Amino acid sequence: MTGANPNIYLVGPTGSGKTAVGRQLARDAGLLFMDSDHEIEKRTGVEISYIFEKEGESGFRDREEEMIKELSSLEGMVVATGGGAILSADNRKRLANSGVVVYLKTGVNEQLKRTSRSRKRPLLNRGNPREILEEMAQTRNALYEEIADLSLDTSNQRVRSVAKQLKELLEQRGDLSLHEAS
Repeated sequence: MTGANPNIYLVGPTGSGKTAVGRQLARDAGLLFMDSDHEIEKRTGVEISYIFEKEGESGFRDREEEMIKELSSLEGMVVATGGGAILSADNRKRLANSGVVVYLKTGVNEQLKRTSRSRKRPLLNRGNPREILEEMAQTRNALYEEIADLSLDTSNQRVRSVAKQLKELLEQRGDLSLHEAS
């Protein structure tokens, strides 16, 4: 990891709470919060689902890789990544080398509860959501584990509780004290 103020990256499956927990953690720790998917939407002026529709998943992944490259060059913030950001070896390397990677774990049942009302998850709109989530877990969970410095299970937990636990873990490790010193 490089830099005086490493980023804190939240990785994990869709519905694990990366955005909500990241926003709360940033607020609690006095840091800037960024969400890679939201930044892509801001820059393009369209929703992720539209990018998927027009450019396919590979077009979106190219945009995501550029965004991760940009965000990982900055310092001192909490970054929520898209659930599939870790599919790119370059993204995994950038995240692992420029900050603390936190894997927010959650099971498929919890993911289904948390994502059931959202239409903004293009990969889940392609068939049976349970089967899709189970398939993604088989592909992605080992990649999350591979780069994670910390792991937290968010199942059946409130956002504030997870953010508080995470802040305490980061303080114990000394990762947040780096930010406070500058």
